[in-house]
Amino acid sequence: MTENATPLTPLPPNAAEGNELTESDESCDIFEARLWRQKGWTARVIKNEDDEGWAVEMIKDGEADPALVGPWTMGRDKKNPKPLDAAAFATLVKTAAEVLRRHEQQLYAALHKEFTLDTPAGRIRVTLDIVPDEYDPHALLAAHDAAGDELAQVRVAPDFKLSAARAGAWIADDYRKPG
Repeated sequence: MTENATPLTPLPPNAAEGNELTESDESCDIFEARLWRQKGWTARVIKNEDDEGWAVEMIKDGEADPALVGPWTMGRDKKNPKPLDAAAFATLVKTAAEVLRRHEQQLYAALHKEFTLDTPAGRIRVTLDIVPDEYDPHALLAAHDAAGDELAQVRVAPDFKLSAARAGAWIADDYRKPG
């Protein structure tokens, strides 16, 4: 040791807190046999709770629950899981993204109804958009002309049932709030 050198002392166990990378750090790519993290997704090979095999879960950054959980292949020793690789990860990302996209489409379809009616004034598109607010659930009933300009919008109960007949009646009633 030289005269000016300071001896190194180990840091206390909590000294690194706040400096380590967290699971949500998108700049932290990981390529391990059972854990891959890249481009906003994490693939983790886990022990399958239902049997003696393995499963893989795909988690999108920022989400608490996995978007996809599926069986994972055993390795050559028939005991440990096959390691993750780039091709498998790409396939898992594509599949998990598709699952999320389908879920979003299903949610949109459940919360949005639409009818287009031919009227003497032209084609009118009537929409019902449910707003599933925890404290103030409601729906918005709206009418748009063929150019997309809004003709009317009223707030209705979240359980309002929109049909072609009800849309026509609402238009005929000069867009007054139903009920």
